[in-house]
Amino acid sequence: MNRIAIVSALIAFLVGLAFATFSEMRVFLPAILKGAVVTAQVSILSIALFLFMSVVSGIGRLSAKTPLRWISIFYIEVFRGTSLLVILFWMFFVMPEFGVTLSPMVAGVAAIGLNFGAYGAEVVRGAIASVPKGQTEATIALNMTPFKRMTRIVLPQAIAIMIPGMSNLTIELIKATALVSAVTLVDITYAAVQQNQLHYRTVEIFFITMLLYYVLAQFVRFGGEALEEYYTRHLSKRI
Repeated sequence: MNRIAIVSALIAFLVGLAFATFSEMRVFLPAILKGAVVTAQVSILSIALFLFMSVVSGIGRLSAKTPLRWISIFYIEVFRGTSLLVILFWMFFVMPEFGVTLSPMVAGVAAIGLNFGAYGAEVVRGAIASVPKGQTEATIALNMTPFKRMTRIVLPQAIAIMIPGMSNLTIELIKATALVSAVTLVDITYAAVQQNQLHYRTVEIFFITMLLYYVLAQFVRFGGEALEEYYTRHLSKRI
């Protein structure tokens, strides 16, 4: 099934490129592809920040240390309960009022990564909480340090559980990068809107735009499935 999906996605992409090559779409395709490069850059950097904040805040949410736990809760509730677009405006337009000026790329990456990190923290927290408590109790009996307990026993099992949820959030993150046009970044969506205003080829332009987002999402989907299979197989061998 996965091979069929991969082949289908590649065929759809090649058909789209062939259609663009032999039609008037070649007039505006380069601009859209430049936007795709910006979207890829924002996505990669935002995903790195999103994963980091998810793990740190998810673990902090379960910490026995009250200050760390409350800092994590505060971060999760603020960024999860606020509109991503508003956070983006804060990063780019409001922060300079406090003497902190961020470039459009940094503002976009920070807003998206922090916002999705708050959602990912709950996925991490739920995955860690789902690991049987008996194993944690056994590591305490063996006098393992909390760090070793988390990195060698709990997290390897929790990762396999959290991968599907984190993959879904990553796909949503990629689609959310369309909002960075609000802070002057020319991503896929903004480039498509610009080219449509110039050439009035709505169907072709937004077909290619949709196809590019679909291809990016499929990379995440297949990567997530491969990771899940790897961790599941690895854990079964350990057991």
